[in-house]
Amino acid sequence: MLMINILGAILIAAIIYWFWLYKPKQIQTDDNTVTIVVDNGVYQPGNIKVAANKQVTLTFNRKDSAPCAETVVFPELDISKSLAMGDDNKITLPALKAGEYDFHCQMQMYKGKLIAQ
Repeated sequence: MLMINILGAILIAAIIYWFWLYKPKQIQTDDNTVTIVVDNGVYQPGNIKVAANKQVTLTFNRKDSAPCAETVVFPELDISKSLAMGDDNKITLPALKAGEYDFHCQMQMYKGKLIAQ
């Protein structure tokens, strides 16, 4: 019984870490062009700094066949795109004002953020 309780506590800690405490890798781009790998439940890189007031081109390299990875949504920009398997999924975003723009899958399990500065 003690072993089951310990395993349960470890599982709860892992879930809390994955959904609330995990911070994806952050990069900064000079030319507002970024390749994002969609694999194992995450976007890599997940936090991307871009120049404000310039068009942004994102290329999604989808390696994950999970149904949740099929779509990327930019709610603040009212953009939703389907992602085919492979690395030719280009999305061009309009010039972004300074601020933070979240992006995620349709179930919000895969999460990322554009930071326009």
